[in-house]
Amino acid sequence: MAVASRSLWDRLLPFAGIAGFLGIWWWRTGAMGTSLVPGPWAVALAIGQLAAKGTLWKHLVASLFRVSWGFGLGAGVGIPLGLALAWFPRSERALNPFVQIMRPISPLAWTPIAILWFGVGDVPAIFIIFLGTLLPVTVTAMNAVSSVDQTHINVGRNFGLSSWRIITRVVLPSAWPQLLNGLRLTLGIAWLVVVAAEMLAVTSGLGFLIIDSRNAGDRYDIVVAGMVLIGLTGLALDAFMKSVISRTSRRQAKPAGKP
Repeated sequence: MAVASRSLWDRLLPFAGIAGFLGIWWWRTGAMGTSLVPGPWAVALAIGQLAAKGTLWKHLVASLFRVSWGFGLGAGVGIPLGLALAWFPRSERALNPFVQIMRPISPLAWTPIAILWFGVGDVPAIFIIFLGTLLPVTVTAMNAVSSVDQTHINVGRNFGLSSWRIITRVVLPSAWPQLLNGLRLTLGIAWLVVVAAEMLAVTSGLGFLIIDSRNAGDRYDIVVAGMVLIGLTGLALDAFMKSVISRTSRRQAKPAGKP
C-alpha cells in the first residue's frame, strides 16, 4: 500500500507547482478576475472561445510552421558548419571569432533588416528564427566534436578510414547525444524568438494574437490565454525532444547484436 501511495505521489508531484500557482491565482483574482487581471476561469473560457472559432488552431499552426522551418534550416546549416569548424583547425581559427561576435546579438535586433529585405510575412519571421537557431547549434556542434575522445579518432585513422568515414562513423555517433541536448535547448530559444517576432513582423501566430488582443479592445483574458498556450506548446515541444533523446540513448545503450 505504501509503495502504491508513493507511486501515486511521484506521478502527481510534477503538477504540484502548477496547482499551487493556479490556487494563488484563483485566490488573488477570483474565478473571473477583472478586465485588467483575468482569473483562471476567464482565461479557460477565452481558450474555449478561441478553439470554437478556429482562431486558436490558425495561430498555433502558423507559429509551429514558422518555428519548424526556422529551426530546421538553422539546425541543417549549423550542425555541418560546427562540425567543419571543429574538424578543420584553420577554419575554426578564421571563423570562430566572427561566430562569437555574432552570437550575443539578439535575433530580434535583425527584425528591421529582415522586414526591409523580405517585407511583412512568414519569411522575415523564419529568417529571424533561423538566426536564433544557427549560432547556438553551430557552437553546440563545435563543442560536441571537441569532446569526442581523440583515441577513437586515432583508431579510425589506424584502420585507414577517410576523414569523411571518421566523421560519419566515429565523430557523429559520439557527439550525437550532446548535439541532441543542444538542439533541445535551442528549440526552446526558437520558440521564444518566434513569439517575439510575431509581435513585430507578421499578422498571425500566438505572438500576434497577444498583441492584437491587447490593441483591439483590451481583451486581457485572451492575452493571458495566448501566454498559457505559448507555455503549453513549449512544454509539448520540450517533451518531444526529451523523448527523442531518451529513445536515442536507449538505442545506443542496447548491446550489439540484439534487435
